[in-house]
Amino acid sequence: MSQNLTPARVPTPGKILSRELEARGWTQKDLAEIIGRPVQTINEIIRGTKQITPETAIKLSQALGTSAEFWTNLEVKYRLHLAGKEKKQEGKEQIITRKSQLYTILPMSEIIKNGWIKKQIPLIV
Repeated sequence: MSQNLTPARVPTPGKILSRELEARGWTQKDLAEIIGRPVQTINEIIRGTKQITPETAIKLSQALGTSAEFWTNLEVKYRLHLAGKEKKQEGKEQIITRKSQLYTILPMSEIIKNGWIKKQIPLIV
């Protein structure tokens, strides 16, 4: 049986960027000047209120000697982590898994079509 392990905490891409700036001795203003973006944009990325776009990822990769994929992957993994936490808190993840299992083992479309169960009723086992 495989285990689905998830990290307890996923750092924001902004946290990684902040540490990189610190290691280089750069300020947010320095980076903004280098990549030609407003300081506010850099600050919002670091605070986690603005996502790293593909265009910004390319500029960051050029300035920091990384790949654009590094920055986009950090962003996507962080956003997926947040979305997964929300789904778990709502309990929807379990419902979707159970529904999927039912549709795999039973002809659910036919069962609903024949009126044996109503489509509006959540299929929870």
